[in-house]
Amino acid sequence: MIERIIDLSEEGGKLNVDLDRLAISQGEKETFVPLSEIAVVIVSHPAVSITHPVLSGLMKHGAVFITCDEKRMPVGMMYPLVGHHLQMERLQYQIEASLPTRKRAWQQIVKSKIRAQGRLLMELYGDDRGLIPLAERVQSGDPENVEGLASRKYWRYLFPPEFEFVRNPEAGGINALLNYGYAILRGITARAIVSAGLNPSIGIHHHNRYNPFCLADDLMEPYRPIVDFAVVKYMEGKDAFVDLNKETKRYLIENLMRQYKVGDEERSLFDITFRTAVSLSRMFEEKTKSLVLPEIE
Repeated sequence: MIERIIDLSEEGGKLNVDLDRLAISQGEKETFVPLSEIAVVIVSHPAVSITHPVLSGLMKHGAVFITCDEKRMPVGMMYPLVGHHLQMERLQYQIEASLPTRKRAWQQIVKSKIRAQGRLLMELYGDDRGLIPLAERVQSGDPENVEGLASRKYWRYLFPPEFEFVRNPEAGGINALLNYGYAILRGITARAIVSAGLNPSIGIHHHNRYNPFCLADDLMEPYRPIVDFAVVKYMEGKDAFVDLNKETKRYLIENLMRQYKVGDEERSLFDITFRTAVSLSRMFEEKTKSLVLPEIE
């Protein structure tokens, strides 16, 4: 299956549906993309108009629609209400999941995330800064907030010191690139969750009455270093004053769309996150003990 990410940020236009294809009209140019091949659509240009059949067609085919604010940063996301033939049954298991099960799942997620951060630092600089051993300290539910300790170490060393980088989701520059990449990753993860018959708003750790994507925020954590790696590589040879523009967006999308090595296999990020979501549904329904959280190369 082709999984396309379509970003409409540099030029206005009109989106419609023609013979089960997304029709993108921009001036005299018209592009057609089968709805079945689309995974994510991101609209950030203020002059893009959208018809109702576009939204319903994207939802029918399991795609995610992301809209952006005047700064062209993602602020909203729409996902399908139905993504699996056993969705209501799995939703019930998800709602009834015990606290120990949710804590055990979060422990595995945090361990996987910290190990991934450590592997990235090791690959970039030959030193994991103690993160990989630190992952073994994570207990069920991470009551000691080892994730926070690892995060402080990680961000201190991820970018070269001359950047004087501080992670701030509200800032521009490198932070804007990270935010954009995370937004795409969030959409990919939400799509995987719905496809696995789960609800992305019911988290295992993140809980916020105003956040409809708590579970997506949970399950995407181990995969954040994929975005971090792409941004670090993009910044090589550049100064810290970088803009989120057409070039940087294309670069991030291309990196997230590539094939990743998992063991002896090459898999897309859509497939990898789907496997993680399915393994979580099995923890809820079949009382299995482990999430599928592969080490990505």
